[in-house]
Amino acid sequence: MKIVIIKYNAGNIRSVLFALERIGAEAEVTDNPDLISSADKIIFPGVGEANSAMNYLRERKLDILIQNLQQPVLGVCLGMQLLCAHSEENETKCLGIFSETVKKFIPHDQVPHKVPQVGWNNIYDLDSALFNGITENSYCYFVHSYYVGLGETTIAKTDYVQPYSSALQRKNFFGVQFHPEKSAAIGERILKNFIQF
Repeated sequence: MKIVIIKYNAGNIRSVLFALERIGAEAEVTDNPDLISSADKIIFPGVGEANSAMNYLRERKLDILIQNLQQPVLGVCLGMQLLCAHSEENETKCLGIFSETVKKFIPHDQVPHKVPQVGWNNIYDLDSALFNGITENSYCYFVHSYYVGLGETTIAKTDYVQPYSSALQRKNFFGVQFHPEKSAAIGERILKNFIQF
């Protein structure tokens, strides 16, 4: 099986590589269109800023390539947000796989949440084979200032400031707002489930 991690100007790629190694999987990091297109599974990670990330993808025509992928694709954190239609982060037009808009957390006076959300939080209403073997309210690791609201493609929810989508799915595209590579055994199981599709 050929697993590819899409390379672009966003962090945490090495963390994803190490997480895959821990579950006995190897992956290649690349922005080569031919290698991406021929992969069996594709991981689209990211820690960074939406606008500069989209510019990198557009300059290399990787935006069009990603939009047309037919194999399973997993977007992680910023990667999931870039699969959406639009981000409020520097008013960025994204890939449009999911129709949702990415919004910035606005804490309410009554609930003094810190932004970004950093740390462990639970995921619930799990509704995808991506979560096979994962129990409701399992904890995953989050680091983010922007979120995706609830919608038709929501397959997991988390509460922070308000309920939001901690995971999305549309056809062969999956996205998780949390970091499976930093979420211990739960994250490793989610990565295994994705690889087994």
